[in-house]
Amino acid sequence: MHAPEWKEAMEHELEALHKNGTWTLVPYEGQENVIDSKWVFKTKFKADGTIERRKARLVARGFQQTAGLDYEETFSPVVKPSTIRIILSMAVHFNWEVRQMDINNAFLNGYLKETVFMYQPEGFIDPNKPNHICKLTKALYGLKQAPRAWFERLKNALLTWGFQNTKSDTSLFFLKEKNHVTFILIYVDDILVTGSNSEFLCKFIKQLNVPFALKDLGSLHYFLGIEVSRDEGGMYLRQTKYISDLLRKFNMENVSTCPTPMVTGKQFIAGGEPLKNPSLFRQAIGGLQYLVNTRPDIAYSVNKLSQYMCSPTVHHWQGIKRILRYLQGTKNYCLHIKPSADLDISGFSDADWATSPEDRKSVAGNCIYLG
Repeated sequence: MHAPEWKEAMEHELEALHKNGTWTLVPYEGQENVIDSKWVFKTKFKADGTIERRKARLVARGFQQTAGLDYEETFSPVVKPSTIRIILSMAVHFNWEVRQMDINNAFLNGYLKETVFMYQPEGFIDPNKPNHICKLTKALYGLKQAPRAWFERLKNALLTWGFQNTKSDTSLFFLKEKNHVTFILIYVDDILVTGSNSEFLCKFIKQLNVPFALKDLGSLHYFLGIEVSRDEGGMYLRQTKYISDLLRKFNMENVSTCPTPMVTGKQFIAGGEPLKNPSLFRQAIGGLQYLVNTRPDIAYSVNKLSQYMCSPTVHHWQGIKRILRYLQGTKNYCLHIKPSADLDISGFSDADWATSPEDRKSVAGNCIYLG
């Protein structure tokens, strides 16, 4: 906290908060429900693993809030992985440019409907008003309603500019005019925009930068832990760095590889020697489930093992380790979105017959292609 680079990051965060008008100092009367705050530090990395910058974030202790008093609704949507793949497929088919943006201090843009009080941040108490507290006028990271407040603010701005959000995915917005169409995908403060008119995309980014301070990251290259590259052969989505980090987390970065994520005909059942650290199993499942976004080849194996989250055994953990060994040898596998002659939708499905050894249920699966 006292290191120069972190101190600078904290001062930068507070400067943004004051500039944003996040709170005003008011006398403490002793009857308010006042919550605490804490500093959270993070080192942000580039796609190649090198350090991009140090970031300090002031976070409210939202768990101290009281339902019905200082917060109401909290749900906030994010774009679905399938929606991202559909829009990227369209961008490849029509050869559209895909631009990426990051909103600086996004949650600070949300307006609060409720009255929330917070103690002054540690290490930055106003010497002239040491007994005052912060009355929040805008949302702050950590508040239960902060994600919802931010999304509502951004949604209202887009609707005002003529965009509509879809019923199937409320985080996908589109604008259709006579000679062009534009799509916007929102995942909290990360935004993708693509469409048929590159000039309009640039105009939109400048327009969005007026109410919200944003960082224009240029063409899509790294989004939600997914590395993206593009050439005349299409678009490639891979999670090489994510896999390396996952292997390192579970001390599997130097293991021997195996040719498949699961042994053919392998069956898992409940019961057996309990795993000493079941939370380790759950962490692995969570990490692997996110990886399925670009690695459908492990989807079945992860699905089967995720059925034993409640009481994992040593046998189930061996299944996890096999998937990780398979990933060690296939780090560079990617999801390849190829240009297509049309955008026809085609689907394939299949099912086995009563393969579950416990209840004799069948397993069904399907693949849906666009283009």
